[in-house]
Amino acid sequence: MKDFRDSLNFLKPYNSLTEVLTDHKLAALGDAFINFAYSLALSKKRGQPSGAKVKGAILKEAFRKAGLREHMPSRVSSHIIADAAEALIAYAWLKKHITLEECVAILTKTENMVDSFTELLSKIREKVTF
Repeated sequence: MKDFRDSLNFLKPYNSLTEVLTDHKLAALGDAFINFAYSLALSKKRGQPSGAKVKGAILKEAFRKAGLREHMPSRVSSHIIADAAEALIAYAWLKKHITLEECVAILTKTENMVDSFTELLSKIREKVTF
């Protein structure tokens, strides 16, 4: 069966990690993807359908702990850093560096959201190269 992501032709070529992290349109898609993945993880843990939004502060802290802050311009807001985390996760999924199933598995490992997202971002960072 063909992977759905193969039919998505809107992803532009990126020359660096910083280009991915600063793509606001990719961040918008990543926002929805992260909330969906986290909602699936919560649903799995609770044994019933659950929906949740991931707070920017969680993503910002996880981004920092994953050692990604150095790839961003200096003096950017917490919101922009959270957007960068969202962009990177969406990019990794679109480029098949990580699956939705892997995201959910990582996000169900611990109750601490910062630790879960730190692990997810670290795993993605290891796989993404330019």
